[in-house]
Amino acid sequence: MSVILVTGSYDHEIRFWEAWSGICSRTIPRAAESGQVNRLAISPDKRLLAAAIHKKAYIYDIAAPPSAGPIAIFEGHNGNITAVCFHSEGKWLVTGSEDGTIKIWDLRSNSHLHRNYDNEAPVNDVVVHPNQGELISCDQAGRIKQWDLSENICTHELTPGGDTPMRSISLASDGSCLVAGSVKGKCYVWKINEERSDLPRFQAVTMFQAHNKYLTRLLLSPDVKFLATCSADTTIKIWSISPNYEFKLEKTLQGHQRWVWDCAFSADSAYLVTASSDHTARLWDMSTGETVRQYNGHQKAAVCCALHDGAG
Repeated sequence: MSVILVTGSYDHEIRFWEAWSGICSRTIPRAAESGQVNRLAISPDKRLLAAAIHKKAYIYDIAAPPSAGPIAIFEGHNGNITAVCFHSEGKWLVTGSEDGTIKIWDLRSNSHLHRNYDNEAPVNDVVVHPNQGELISCDQAGRIKQWDLSENICTHELTPGGDTPMRSISLASDGSCLVAGSVKGKCYVWKINEERSDLPRFQAVTMFQAHNKYLTRLLLSPDVKFLATCSADTTIKIWSISPNYEFKLEKTLQGHQRWVWDCAFSADSAYLVTASSDHTARLWDMSTGETVRQYNGHQKAAVCCALHDGAG
């Protein structure tokens, strides 16, 4: 499968789609005990799908027959899992939860839980730094933290909006900058400097109001030329990024009828997939701002999506 496109929904189903035809190629049905699907992530080698379903993380073999169940289930969180991502080599899975913890799971062992960080406040998002040695998280208390994986500690903490909850974070693929979005629709941007330099690790460069309503997700494009922001206002806004970190509104993607919850870029940054409370997902052409495909099939809100069309 050269293009893997997956959506998850409050209807408890996970659907795989043929990106260009819009046909649903596989549905992972509701398990008897499963809950809503909160987040999805595809492993770098395209072999595994991680699905955050209520308090558990389910691992599926992407190449398995449609009826196949999960190959692993990670249990240990006491609240909704809100973030899930793979470490680059695909050996570890990172999860963040409303229970205030970030956990690292070993995909190769039977004991699974490898490490546990106490964030002390509900976690809303977690990303792995491209150097693979750090995690960055944001939380309901308004804090952004950097966690050192080798020393098992929080090494930096930012509170750009006071106690306004930070909803989403995105890290440039080259590690050059960090963007965070608050529930009030404001975006904060930091240039990331080398730890060895005399400059601060996170150097605040700008902030701007992206949406007047609730911001649900933001994401930097793989080429770091654009930022996508998703909102309760039913739109996705595309911002261009200049070399000196000026963010300019380029396009407003309109078509979804209700809240837009999640987005994912294609590897070449030419397309964007979005998931919405209107039960659909859409594929957008970044150059025109038009919808080129709509994915219909979920019976309730589509709240998460994942796309992997790069090299496996």
